Amino acid sequence: MKSVGVNDQSGVAEARRAATDLAQRVGFTETDKGRLALVATELSTNLVKHGSGGEILVGTYEDNEGQGIEILALDKGAGMSNVAACLEDGYSSAGTAGRGLGAVIRQSHYVNIGSWPGVGTAVLARVAPGTPPSIKPPTVPTWGGVSIAKAGEDACGDAWSVSNAGNVRTLLVVDGLGHGPEASDAAVEAVRLFHRYNGHTVATLIDYIHGGLRATRGAAVSIARFDPATKNINFSGIGNVAGVIITAGETKRMVSMAGTAGFNTRKIRAFDYPFAQGLIILHSDGLASSWTVDRYPNLAALHPSLIAAILYRDFTRVRDDATVLVAKW
Repeated sequence: MKSVGVNDQSGVAEARRAATDLAQRVGFTETDKGRLALVATELSTNLVKHGSGGEILVGTYEDNEGQGIEILALDKGAGMSNVAACLEDGYSSAGTAGRGLGAVIRQSHYVNIGSWPGVGTAVLARVAPGTPPSIKPPTVPTWGGVSIAKAGEDACGDAWSVSNAGNVRTLLVVDGLGHGPEASDAAVEAVRLFHRYNGHTVATLIDYIHGGLRATRGAAVSIARFDPATKNINFSGIGNVAGVIITAGETKRMVSMAGTAGFNTRKIRAFDYPFAQGLIILHSDGLASSWTVDRYPNLAALHPSLIAAILYRDFTRVRDDATVLVAKW
């Protein structure tokens, strides 16, 4: 994903340009590109007007709901005490016409908002090819993530991926050693190996990735597999990557082994954790390990991409690549 800091009108223009450049690369029509430009402009303008500045994330998405481009607007401003009221045309706290979020909703195929007074606001807008429906169909979001390069780097050394075979879902987060193109090469290779050998057990899959990364600079790797039939998560990790389960208000951190995939590691082991419903979160060490969800009431009700972006916004280490993958059941 591309990150754009938005603190004034020049940031608004850069966010719009980032969105339309991506739309051009993925083959959006001029009409779809125009809708995306409007969404990017409204969301980034709101950051300046209401959030005292913030950050726009732009990237592609592909999941059970379809594929397209998503824009995330993140701020640490005053937050909204009444999200529903702020969505109505004509509502404004800044003396404007109050049509910004309404326009975003009309031009998007999916919109989700998380906001808490004193914490800030995060908005997810997804734009897919074709005219968005006037009434948004219900959606059952299951996974989403953000992956952001270290400031000053064009290539992100982190990556994430999901394999959804039947009802069994397998999640991957990989953190290439260091930063830049060589770290990115290691992450890309790990994703390729993940999909090639996904039919194996989690421990064997990690072992294949470990062997396949020997020609790269190596990486930290975590894999979680959830099978609803057994109500169990099987998790294995090598290196400074994290796996977390959040269910019924309880946070449980899963065990990763020391080492670096592609170089040295102890005996690879996978661990089982009972799980029926809730959130599974995997992240690289670009996220501080001390994060909590205590100040976000009803966080689990949000779209996984939005949850990932909120954790990134509030707990990123800034001087590192950062990846957060969230899945929910």
